[in-house]
Amino acid sequence: MAIDVYDDTFERDVVARSAQATVVVDLWAEWCGPCRTLGPILEKVIGETDGVDLVKVNVDQSPRVAAAFQVQSIPAVYAVKDGKVVDSFIGAIPEARVREFVDRIAPSETDADRLAAKGDEASLRAALDLDPSHETAVLGLAEVLAGRGESEEALSLLARIPESNETRRVAALARVGSTAASAPVDGEVEGRLDALLERVKGDEAARQEFVDLLELLGPDDPRTVHYRRALASRLY
Repeated sequence: MAIDVYDDTFERDVVARSAQATVVVDLWAEWCGPCRTLGPILEKVIGETDGVDLVKVNVDQSPRVAAAFQVQSIPAVYAVKDGKVVDSFIGAIPEARVREFVDRIAPSETDADRLAAKGDEASLRAALDLDPSHETAVLGLAEVLAGRGESEEALSLLARIPESNETRRVAALARVGSTAASAPVDGEVEGRLDALLERVKGDEAARQEFVDLLELLGPDDPRTVHYRRALASRLY
């Protein structure tokens, strides 16, 4: 799934992230018809490709990013790896050509990739022996460790890779504990959040647990929006 990137998050979500994966930047605008045609094709093709991330930049909302790419027409698509543009195209192109573009920039499968794909702890550790910052292996092993309560090692592993939605989720699981895996789907999470809400203003540990539980609920859960607003009202 694509994430939205803005002037103030570009460095983190594109430049820093491109050290770990190729980042495809889709520059678009609400008024651009061809952008609406191309966007779903990019999401589909990149969603099927390992090692490639997609971000979207609304040029009307992020003029500094648009200026950095010297955008003259949209849609404009750039592939960024290790902080540098490695490929690009302008305009809405058909799916077959999008696949050719993505195939050019997709990384070749490595031994570490193959080990990480197995998903068991021994294979994940072997993958990290080959590539200590292999994102899939880091996330997979950190989640295994978090699930059995080895939070310190899990958090140490996550520090090897840039922060992302997935690292935040696994870190939350590690901090809250293995019982948190079921908390978002049982009837107790609201009670836990309500109790923590009474303590968040003066208790850093309570505030962190509150935020971690929201991370585990996920952005699509309506309770997340409700409790984030409640947290903001208590803190500010």
